[in-house]
Amino acid sequence: MSTETTASVSTHILDTSVGRPAEHVAVQLSARSGPSADWQALGGSATDADGRCKDLPALPEGTTHVRLDFDTETYFAKKQAAAQQDAPALRDSENGRPVFFPEVTITFAVVPGEHYHVPLLLNPFGYSVYRGS
Repeated sequence: MSTETTASVSTHILDTSVGRPAEHVAVQLSARSGPSADWQALGGSATDADGRCKDLPALPEGTTHVRLDFDTETYFAKKQAAAQQDAPALRDSENGRPVFFPEVTITFAVVPGEHYHVPLLLNPFGYSVYRGS
């Protein structure tokens, strides 16, 4: 939860290829205290059955930039293995990976006292992100 001296972050993921929440996607949270400062890994979580990370770590005081790293390759590899006989193979023939984007990294600026909800709309060959509410 944000306070007057810190910001807070939440996220969720919708797999637009099936129109459902993306469950069990690992998410890592990092922060820094200025554009030239080093990133500090704060910890991570995984999305629940509703595609939400409800237990991301709190941001330290002085945070100005936040980074969310989503492990999309593992998510789509598990999904592909479960549905191999029912759907076309998810592939990137150039490098043999099951998805075009093996990870998605979102970096954004924050100000103290604000809450930032960052939804990720995901499919095997693209994604979009926005500031939600």
